[in-house]
Amino acid sequence: MSTTLDSMDSILFSLSRAFCTPFAVFVQIQGCVICLLLALGWLMAAYVRNREIKRIKNSMKAGNSLAFLYQDINELEHSRQAKLPRVSVVMPLKGFGEHNLHNWRSQITSLYGGPLEFLFVLESTQDPAYHAVSRLLATHQDHVEAKVVIAGLATTCSQKIHNQLIGVEKMHIDTKYVLFLDDDVSLHPGTIGALTSEMEKNPEIFIQTGYPLDLPSGTLGSYCIYEYHMPCSMGFATGGTTFFLWGGCMMMHADDFRQDRYGVVSGLRDGGYSDDMTLAALAGAHKRLITSPPVAVFPHPLATDLSFGRYWNYLRKQTFVLESYISKVNWIMNKALFAVHCYLSWGFVAPYVMSVIHITSALRIYIKGYHQLEDTTFASSGMSLVILLAICTFIELLSMWNLTRREVTLCNLLSPEAPRLTLAPYNWGLIFVAMLVDNFLYPISAFRSHFSQSINWSGIRYHLRNGKVFKIERRNDMVPAKTDLGGKHLYGKKGATHKASFLSSLGRNLAHWRQPKKFDV
Repeated sequence: MSTTLDSMDSILFSLSRAFCTPFAVFVQIQGCVICLLLALGWLMAAYVRNREIKRIKNSMKAGNSLAFLYQDINELEHSRQAKLPRVSVVMPLKGFGEHNLHNWRSQITSLYGGPLEFLFVLESTQDPAYHAVSRLLATHQDHVEAKVVIAGLATTCSQKIHNQLIGVEKMHIDTKYVLFLDDDVSLHPGTIGALTSEMEKNPEIFIQTGYPLDLPSGTLGSYCIYEYHMPCSMGFATGGTTFFLWGGCMMMHADDFRQDRYGVVSGLRDGGYSDDMTLAALAGAHKRLITSPPVAVFPHPLATDLSFGRYWNYLRKQTFVLESYISKVNWIMNKALFAVHCYLSWGFVAPYVMSVIHITSALRIYIKGYHQLEDTTFASSGMSLVILLAICTFIELLSMWNLTRREVTLCNLLSPEAPRLTLAPYNWGLIFVAMLVDNFLYPISAFRSHFSQSINWSGIRYHLRNGKVFKIERRNDMVPAKTDLGGKHLYGKKGATHKASFLSSLGRNLAHWRQPKKFDV
């Protein structure tokens, strides 16, 4: 048994003792509180999702086999379907990847019974998505009202926003609602109908939104994406009013764009970088209502080869949105979010760093036999904090697992013919690692975004000044091989077609109800 400390052990024990001071204990307990608050938020979100699961199952038990479309089966009557408003779906496209065809097909085979059109908007015909989506639409041309729109190059805003605004300009004159969708989410057959129904019930709704359920592909980068999105998911699982907005799914009043109400067009067009952050700021400024129905959760498969580098690029783009703003109040809100998020991120990671020191110290005391030294009594206090953090971490992961399980079940109910989703592929050890990695890197990414004021988004570099895009650069050497999440090729890849399903057949029948002359022979 040793009675003297070597230099390394002395340093280690000094650190462990320092981490037992009142301030260090506060930091570690704060980390436990963050874990428990996240667990509570996910528990409440799971309750909202589970309530919707029970509603659908109870409706099915009562004889409504189409409860995934409508709670009241009488809503499927022709007289009611004929009164549904026209909806235009605008999808800005960029590149072509492994999941795009499946996602596009899930969108155009919607079982919405009212007039419906799809506008796939691209920068140019050189985009590989152009040929892929053109072939897909050719196979559905007799059953789906859809077209490809070439938007040209953006000069005053991000390319995505430019594509969205061009799509709005090209939408049908009778369109009542416009739905903006990202091309990397899979839509449920009844999603458009559910969103439209809520808009009809409450005309005061400014925007309806939803959120993706990430399906990690197994790489650390994909788990970091999943972990990054999960804290936000609780803000979308309210079953009603929310302050959050996701640009991948936004239904709005078409007249808001025709008349530029609240500055939606000018706010986006004149220097807009992020569609959802800009519209959320406008909603807050004009006290307009944003809602997220409980069924608005969408499977979001991540690329099988999603590397850590591509995750970092995605994180950079996410933190960069906080540098864009439309007003002084919006700037203050973004900076407050910047500060709070950075503080909580490193406040979450710090206790785990301290725990490693406590555990290592305890192991050295045990291995070297330092039990009788007075200056090793701190070890028991350190290990008590480690055990507390471990318990809180387990509760947090359990709550995250529970919410993911509920959302997987809900997605399976809402898309009964789609391939079944399962929790089996989720690696919870990697998820824990991703939690530490993502929260450690977030402040670094945020500070880099703050000082750079420029970002490369799919081969286009945007420069901000006073919160708005003022310069756009396009060079071939800036174009990445693939996009970050979907792994989409920006050059040279083309798609293929697949067989139609039962749901697409049912969709044709609904289309027949609303446009009987179109199918007359």
